[in-house]
Amino acid sequence: METVGGVPFRMYSERPRRVEDLLAFADRWGARPHIVQGERVVSFDRLRHASAAKARALVDRGVRRRERVFILGWNSPEWIVNFWACLRIGAIPVLANGWWSEGELADALTVLRPAITLADAYGAAKMPPTWRCGPWEADLDPARMPTAEAHGADETSLDEEDPAVIIFTSGTGGRPKAVVHSHRALLAGAQMLLHVTRRLPHQLDETAGEVALQTGPLFHIGGVGMLLRAVTIGNTLVMPRGKFDPAEALALIERHKISRWAAVPTMVSRLLDHPDVHRRELRSLRAVTLGGAPVHADLLQRIRIGLPSVEARIPTGYGLTESGGQATAASGKDTAERPGSSGHPLPCVELKILPRPGLPDGEILVRSPAQMSGYYGTEQSPIDQDGWIHTGDLGHLDDSGHLWITGRCKDLIIRGGENIAPAAVERALMAIPGVTEAAVFGVPHPDLGEEVMAIVVVEGEHTPEQLQEQLRASVASFALPSRWRLQRDPLPINNTGKVDKPALIAQARAELAAENAKART
Repeated sequence: METVGGVPFRMYSERPRRVEDLLAFADRWGARPHIVQGERVVSFDRLRHASAAKARALVDRGVRRRERVFILGWNSPEWIVNFWACLRIGAIPVLANGWWSEGELADALTVLRPAITLADAYGAAKMPPTWRCGPWEADLDPARMPTAEAHGADETSLDEEDPAVIIFTSGTGGRPKAVVHSHRALLAGAQMLLHVTRRLPHQLDETAGEVALQTGPLFHIGGVGMLLRAVTIGNTLVMPRGKFDPAEALALIERHKISRWAAVPTMVSRLLDHPDVHRRELRSLRAVTLGGAPVHADLLQRIRIGLPSVEARIPTGYGLTESGGQATAASGKDTAERPGSSGHPLPCVELKILPRPGLPDGEILVRSPAQMSGYYGTEQSPIDQDGWIHTGDLGHLDDSGHLWITGRCKDLIIRGGENIAPAAVERALMAIPGVTEAAVFGVPHPDLGEEVMAIVVVEGEHTPEQLQEQLRASVASFALPSRWRLQRDPLPINNTGKVDKPALIAQARAELAAENAKART
């Protein structure tokens, strides 16, 4: 145990101290392909040199250590180069969500006040004109390999508790929260997963490394963890050219002989539904890791039937951005023997259940060296004085120490792996003229896990299509309601005078269940 800020953490005594130090492993893998997107292939040595050149360019533009740099764009080699370039000079990459609306982006810029923003064409089109932008491009031409590395950050006063990255997450208050992760936190998370998978650097030989399909956004905590592990163990990352398309995913698995895929359940479900799934050569795919949303037993069974080469290798886990991503892991054996379980805590993670009066299960509390330092710009935090994160999720531990998630006591919708704060959508609806009340919540969806439903009290003439169009400027696309109920009558209230949302949810889900039952008959 080590104490950080008065909080005891389980930590490895032998550990790296700075995230950028992991780039040294790129030399071990040399000319091996590291990033593949379409016809573009970037080797490990090219990544190191390109990030060095971009680091020099950022310094020339006046970016200094501990200053924040927004990275706003979709998965690409340039995104990865910009990420590492920031770390090399001791700057703090701020990972903006590519799905944000212009209003959400402007709010984040105002709070974080970056020294510069690196944005691709799509992101730059949403940038307010008053904010400074730098070039997105990176020198990825192997014919122009530089002969010298860029100078890294000044080594004086560098500390593993320094902020390494800022990632945004949704909270029940509605606005995205800026989660600050230290170098210690990111490296602890990577080290735990490498430990349990027996892939620590000293356990590898020169043939280590796999070809992995990267379909999740790099600006999520899972994307960052994947980058750190991939450069350490020599993985080749194959990325689609745009948004997830099951047909393209199938083609990439076949063409590049993908052996590992980490995905949200919705993506896997859509791939299994595609008519080409039985016509493609997919036997190279040995491991599918599921996360980001609840995993149901029927999906696990569909994977075993539709992708038999990954049978008994369908690990899952539980975690959140604030905990550093994955906090528990369920092996393929766990998912086969205990479908629905989220597995055991990772080696340095502590779990406990806080009883909640009136509920059969308690709130899950997590303490881990991989957890966040806090939210940027606010003293509010789900971490108590003893270092425990109050997750807002309900669950229990069985006699063997496996964690079971049974619900959420916080008001979030998880749609296809994306967290949606109903309060943010409700606030945007209330800003539309003629809307007097709004209640937003999640209802079950067979593909996405949940979809967004809105019950809206309106005056005058409105249609769901009109309201949805007016929402586009203020909420992310994935947060737009897909189910609507417009009414004149006010929403029901409870004894405290608040909108009785539980009653609305129960009624809506009962009606949806009745519709589904009728459709099956």
